[in-house]
Amino acid sequence: MRVFFAMIFVLLLSCGRSDIKTIVIRGSDTEVNLVLRLAETYMETHDKVSVAVTGGGSGTGIAALINKKTDIANSSRSFKKAELRLAEERGVDVIPIIFAVDALSFIVHPDLSIDALSIADIRSIYTGQIDNWNAVGGPDLPISLYGRQGNSGTFTFIQTEILKADYDASMKQMNGTSQIIESIKNDKAGIGYVGIGYIVNKTGEQMEGVKVLSIAEENKEVSPLETAAIINGDYPIVRPLYQYLDGYPAGVLKAFLEYELSDKGQTIISENGYFPITKKHRQQNQKYLSHE
Repeated sequence: MRVFFAMIFVLLLSCGRSDIKTIVIRGSDTEVNLVLRLAETYMETHDKVSVAVTGGGSGTGIAALINKKTDIANSSRSFKKAELRLAEERGVDVIPIIFAVDALSFIVHPDLSIDALSIADIRSIYTGQIDNWNAVGGPDLPISLYGRQGNSGTFTFIQTEILKADYDASMKQMNGTSQIIESIKNDKAGIGYVGIGYIVNKTGEQMEGVKVLSIAEENKEVSPLETAAIINGDYPIVRPLYQYLDGYPAGVLKAFLEYELSDKGQTIISENGYFPITKKHRQQNQKYLSHE
């Protein structure tokens, strides 16, 4: 609903003004609220630019870029080989910018007597090899699986990087991250995955109604709620967040990207539960931003 009203606001703002430059951004639901916040703060000081942000999933954003229906495609995953081939066929020069870092977290109902799982446990649960919580030290309760739909970058990331196999057919595919959170709040046997920024506010406080699981690896448990664990690499489920373009950025598009990557933009990213980009990411971005 927030995104809908933001779109209406942008349209009203630009109506009747020929001097307004519009940037259209579509894609990842993981990124949509974060990019909306960046767009809002950018427009506060750039009254001749309107930034329209919508979600729908990483696949939706990538398809829009390939079809030349968006300026920026938000994506929580990299392009697939088939997508790159299609982009090339349609004359789209795919340029990747990494603007933030996300820690994926697994959540359960607060009443479930499980505080941590290993990567192997998660893999077995989501592929259906483990279907009862008693197999991992919990109650005798059948596990309810929640995940994203197939066009989600998070769906793809978990499948390829964590499961390395297909999801169990019993997994309920949700249209957005918020649906996963609400489902877990109401299902004491449920488990789901979300970007950490969806369940942590700018002061680092966790959302009520869900429990964030730690990851148990090598005789230690590491939580995505520990910022230091993300920064120093101890937490194992971390991914870059992308914004894809058609060709090297210039003009208002380049200016907006530079704002996101500036100290102010990166502070906003941190305040919204995500993490700033690394030195390596900055170096990768610079070769695209400095291209003449």
